[in-house]
Amino acid sequence: MLHIKQFPYAKDNLGYLVYGREKAMVIDGGATSEILAYIESKGLVLEYVTNTHSHPDHTVGNAVLLENTGAGFLGFDGLAADGKIELGGAYIQVLQTPGHTFDSVCFYFNDTLISGDTLFNGKVGRCFTGDHAGFLRSIKTILELPGKTKVYAGHDYVMEYLDFSRQLEPDNPHIDSYRQKYDPDHLFYTLAEEIRVNPYLRVNDEKITAILKGRGLPAETENNRWQSLLSLM
Repeated sequence: MLHIKQFPYAKDNLGYLVYGREKAMVIDGGATSEILAYIESKGLVLEYVTNTHSHPDHTVGNAVLLENTGAGFLGFDGLAADGKIELGGAYIQVLQTPGHTFDSVCFYFNDTLISGDTLFNGKVGRCFTGDHAGFLRSIKTILELPGKTKVYAGHDYVMEYLDFSRQLEPDNPHIDSYRQKYDPDHLFYTLAEEIRVNPYLRVNDEKITAILKGRGLPAETENNRWQSLLSLM
């Protein structure tokens, strides 16, 4: 059985320690001091250091963690080739989710998704690659996961993104309960909760289509609607 520990750092970044009885893996470990102290307190062995993507605010802790432990580094090429990570007898699935960056990946295990900047709580990441169609395919891959999947994102932008959702859908009845559940000390929402609040996960919803048309934005096809939604960022 694998467990997850969330580590806030910098202004709004979120990093993670995934661990079993003995072995651990760090994902986007910018909170180096806190992570190393936690590993020591639990008597864990850090086996791997890796990232959801290569932006420097996510890789900033790699060198310190590698220098202070015997961990190995898992880069994008290895993650993409293997498709899974073995950690103390348990397996973590690696989902290739290009869009935010070409090397973006998500990690899935035990109905838990570490989604980096591909899927935020309340929105999606910016498409820095310019490959909008590829980004949509990545989001649709995530939408194939069970609704009970817990989504752990790469940043805490919840309040900002809820304001955006309310402006777009002022009559959405789920926004208030989503806001009430907000816990900055342990931030996650289920995929089902995300779908109800996050307009980017309802690109084919009739209501979203009507909103886009009402704003004079293209909405005839799925790709039209997706690009129109991305243009609102």
